[in-house]
Amino acid sequence: MVTPFRSDLSLDLDAVQQLATYLVDQGNDGLVVNGTTGESPTTTDHEQELVVRAVVDAVGDRAMVIAGASSNDTVHAIERARLAAKAGAHALLVVSPYYNRPPQEGVFTHLTMVADSTELPVMVYDIPGRTGVAIDVETMVRAAEHEKIVAVKDAKADLEASSWVMARTDLAWYSGDDVLTLPLMSIGGVGVVSVAAHLVARRIGEMIAAYESGDVFTATRLHLGLLPVYTGLFRTQGLMTTKAALSQLGVIGGAVRPPLVDLTQEEFATLTLDLADGGVEGFIA
Repeated sequence: MVTPFRSDLSLDLDAVQQLATYLVDQGNDGLVVNGTTGESPTTTDHEQELVVRAVVDAVGDRAMVIAGASSNDTVHAIERARLAAKAGAHALLVVSPYYNRPPQEGVFTHLTMVADSTELPVMVYDIPGRTGVAIDVETMVRAAEHEKIVAVKDAKADLEASSWVMARTDLAWYSGDDVLTLPLMSIGGVGVVSVAAHLVARRIGEMIAAYESGDVFTATRLHLGLLPVYTGLFRTQGLMTTKAALSQLGVIGGAVRPPLVDLTQEEFATLTLDLADGGVEGFIA
């Protein structure tokens, strides 16, 4: 979930609650807050705690609220995990450490220390394109032995590695890359932690339900129909495009914090064409 800001870039908690309610009403059965799409690199620990509280108060009785608790400093990640638990989060999303490029033993130590710090279940986030280090199969298998590490958000785009971990563990496997949701489900995935679900949650849900019911033809048709949406949202930084789209629809304002910037007129025009091509209501080519 994106984090709404006012035009002066201060946190807008009223809009946070309005957006959370909107997203659940649109068919999302869980919300991840304070992740990359929530601008976690440029929000303070206190702001992140406030966001968790606001979302739990708004929709915590209707949806699972998963709080990002990530840092490349393990001690800081533990602090964020404890603040999220105190604020009422139902689970944690923990990314492997970024920038400092630890060895696999360091990745394992980081994940398990954060998991040890609260009673909340943990979803591990594997996204080497951002962190610089992929989580190896053996590291993930070891991490799965921890009683609180129960799920993975997979943005590695390595179906072979994902298959091996799913074959050797009971981890619940979620796509972390919208376009790979259906391919990952074909090898054992159970859903998606989605950016596109800000706009097309019902269609994504229909695709997942169709596949789970054995209607692969319908699932594939829905997947192919969503491709322009995925392409449009990720031509540039995904939260910038998502906020611009939500602003156009009148759901929230579109302000982003530096170093992110507003879309140019040309970028927004292209986004509009992509979303119209993908059948997103409110966008006309």
